[in-house]
Amino acid sequence: MAKISAGMVKELREKTGAGMMDCKNALSEVNGDMDKAVEFLRKKGLATAQKRAGRALNEGIVQSYIHMTGKLGVLVEVNCETDFVAKNEDFQEFAKNIAMHIAASNPLGITPEDVPEDLIEKEKEIYRAQALEMGKPDNVIDKIVEGKLKKFYEESCLLNQPYVRDTDVSVADLLAELIAKIGENISIKRFVRYQIGE
Repeated sequence: MAKISAGMVKELREKTGAGMMDCKNALSEVNGDMDKAVEFLRKKGLATAQKRAGRALNEGIVQSYIHMTGKLGVLVEVNCETDFVAKNEDFQEFAKNIAMHIAASNPLGITPEDVPEDLIEKEKEIYRAQALEMGKPDNVIDKIVEGKLKKFYEESCLLNQPYVRDTDVSVADLLAELIAKIGENISIKRFVRYQIGE
């Protein structure tokens, strides 16, 4: 059994933002392995997020981000359960970071369900034609289309996208970590991105 030092707990806390006891327990659980402890806390955060998913979200903020040139702007609405959390620094920082992420990554929607069906069908047709062009057999084509569609969602749906400031985590992971840390249900409800000339 590895000895869990205060320094290790501090490092994990800085990496994840989780509480001291959660960090200590995570490190104990994975025998002091820092990477596994981070993963352990992420999974725990996701489980917490799923438990809280049914709660009503009647508070929150609308956050803006204007790119330095003034040619690109984003408005995003992030909801939470209480006014107390809406005023929380971590919550507000998250909303700012999400607005900036949207400006940088230009998602089509928040989840795959937000992407118009006709656009998805068009993408599938392109992937199918590419696979046929490569001479792939019919039984493999569907798997190729499915794989490429998954990649398309990762690139175009906000929650699936790798977070621009830390591409090792998705926006969904980031949201789950915040839910676990704050202890309330939080959701990114809607956004609009304006760009001059679009």
